[in-house]
Amino acid sequence: MALEDFAEPEVAATAVVTAAIFSPKARKLLRKGAVYGLAGALIAGETAASFGKSMAHGFQKGRVSAESSPQANGQAATTNQQQPTDPATKSINQDR
Repeated sequence: MALEDFAEPEVAATAVVTAAIFSPKARKLLRKGAVYGLAGALIAGETAASFGKSMAHGFQKGRVSAESSPQANGQAATTNQQQPTDPATKSINQDR
């Protein structure tokens, strides 16, 4: 084979793949790259799924809150003071 033959894309790709198959260092590098690439893809997928679930939960919570609000039902808004359930907060509020 002449040097010009290696300039063709098909021959060059075949030469690179053959060198990678028979080189232990290249195989190790490819395996490591595959492992890190797959781990990154899994982490990215998990992060995207978690973000989607969080957004869906937030929208659901906002929708339920809007449906149950007095303004949404056509009632007048009233303010109710609730008693605190925390004993420390309860004693602070009773001192006032």
